[in-house]
Amino acid sequence: MYRKQQFVFRKDQIHKATIRNYTTSDFNGLIEIQKRAFPPPFPPELWWNKEQLASHIDNFPLGALCVEIDGRIAGSMTGLIVAFDPAYPHHTWDEITDEGYIRNHSGLGNTLYVVDLCIDPDFRGFKLGKELMNAMYEIVVHLQLDRLLGGGRIPTYHKFSEHLTIDEYVYKLTSGEYKDPVITFLLQCGRTPLKAVNGYLDDKESCNYGLLMEWKNPFI
Repeated sequence: MYRKQQFVFRKDQIHKATIRNYTTSDFNGLIEIQKRAFPPPFPPELWWNKEQLASHIDNFPLGALCVEIDGRIAGSMTGLIVAFDPAYPHHTWDEITDEGYIRNHSGLGNTLYVVDLCIDPDFRGFKLGKELMNAMYEIVVHLQLDRLLGGGRIPTYHKFSEHLTIDEYVYKLTSGEYKDPVITFLLQCGRTPLKAVNGYLDDKESCNYGLLMEWKNPFI
């Protein structure tokens, strides 16, 4: 199991944070964070439910992470292991995550796949998302997997889709000409674009695209 303690900073604030695997006693707190992070009009049926969270810790407890500050759950990140071939990258979020239940987790796979990353708005600014991502990288190395992979929303793309293809827009994001709150954050975490997948998720802002971004295990 995973457990790490460290200090986190936001301007002149400093707090001790614990990154650990979440358990059944954390479920209510994790669901409340989803509600605060994704308020209406975000569809409530897309928040985590207890059945999904229970499936996470039943199928791959090591990949079910949360961060706790001063005894309060401040965010979570969930992953599963899949067999991924970069030559055949197309998939949807629903397909590869089993609609968030991860019952398709395979210990024989080669890739740690990100299901979700969520930070409580009260704790934004502590860079907890990046710390959880680093924890997932450590799990990749520990399990000797090839990569961490996940599909990121591109919420600014709809503003430019009439005159830029998705590949052109991704190039502008990676060159620093434009910024996107999701993709730029993932770039800052060390992830690199692999493929923009049409139909990855139902998201008007992203024009239904998801950008697959990976972090390769530097020891393989």
